[in-house]
Amino acid sequence: MEQTLSLLRRLHTHTPSFQAQSLLLLKKIEAAGGKALPCSVDVRDEQQISNAVEKAVERFGGIDILVNNASAISLTNTLETPTKRVDLMMNVNTRGTYLTSKACIPYLKKSKIAHILNLSPPLNLNPMWFKQHCAYTIAKYGMSMCVLGMAEEFKGEIAVNALWPKTAIHTAAMDMLGGSGIESQCRKVEIIADAAYSIFKRPKSFTGNFIIDENILREEGIKNFDIYAIKPGHPLLPDFFLDEHPDIIIKKAESRDVIPELKEEKPQPPPKQRSGAVEETFRIVKDSLSDDIVKATQAVYQFELSGEDGGTWFLDLKSKGGNVGYGEPSNQADVVMSMSTDDFVKMFSGKLKPTMAFMSGKLKIKGNMALAIKLEKLMNQMNAKL
Repeated sequence: MEQTLSLLRRLHTHTPSFQAQSLLLLKKIEAAGGKALPCSVDVRDEQQISNAVEKAVERFGGIDILVNNASAISLTNTLETPTKRVDLMMNVNTRGTYLTSKACIPYLKKSKIAHILNLSPPLNLNPMWFKQHCAYTIAKYGMSMCVLGMAEEFKGEIAVNALWPKTAIHTAAMDMLGGSGIESQCRKVEIIADAAYSIFKRPKSFTGNFIIDENILREEGIKNFDIYAIKPGHPLLPDFFLDEHPDIIIKKAESRDVIPELKEEKPQPPPKQRSGAVEETFRIVKDSLSDDIVKATQAVYQFELSGEDGGTWFLDLKSKGGNVGYGEPSNQADVVMSMSTDDFVKMFSGKLKPTMAFMSGKLKIKGNMALAIKLEKLMNQMNAKL
């Protein structure tokens, strides 16, 4: 059967970057023997969606499979999330998925192999995943609720399922969230592609499922998952929204163990840091500062630390040469981070990833999230010295 593909972009754009990416992907598909129709579409616009679907039907004669992967993300709490950002996430993630599915369903119902696949998490509704980024979680769960409803509504006509990774996948979004070096803890996008293919091979009766990539590939007989790792043998960062207890995920990630099938275990009290650990950490940070780091960062960070050696500390990466110290910075902080002294030392020594700490509630951030992400690059430089 000839392979054809229509590509929809979540936001209408004609930037050189988008055009280059589209051309590269088009060439890869054609080199593999397929055909593709790139479409620049804002999935918030129902008419643009409809036009793109009509173009695909006109070019290829119908639609067999729809993959809803468009997504907007902002890992900010309720008071720190602007209304326009809330609207963006709801309109792209939930509404965009709903409208694109609605536009494709009349054509999917004519197909003998009809599938809708949403890249969205299982509906476990764990409050842990709401408390630090309520709007984003609602928007992603909205995509999953489309699976729940449409699978039942179109049972026997269209298979409707959700797919979610067990570990972090190396994408541009992960680079943005995790910072420099995060790729070594990720798997390649090919694991998602292979899992999706496994789903699409199945009949329409396979519907209403919330599938984890690794699990379905194990069913296919795959045992060696190092083939999907960016850095084989390196510990992997577990993805979120899964049923595993968050505290266990954090503990495994901090110990740098590869995440196995997790079992319930009693949380152990964290070990006390040695006296002066925070002060020693800032001393090493100060010794490592340079004009290049200041020029590349241009931000002032304030740390509100609880526990031994706690209090208010600052890291000034705006002033010439940079500076650190106890107390509030002389210039207004761009980012305020609140956490325990134990977690602060772990973060700067590489034992706790900032993204993991934030998602689990161990780290609270106020201010510019983009500048907060920049700080991880400095943390990576500190790891060998702490």
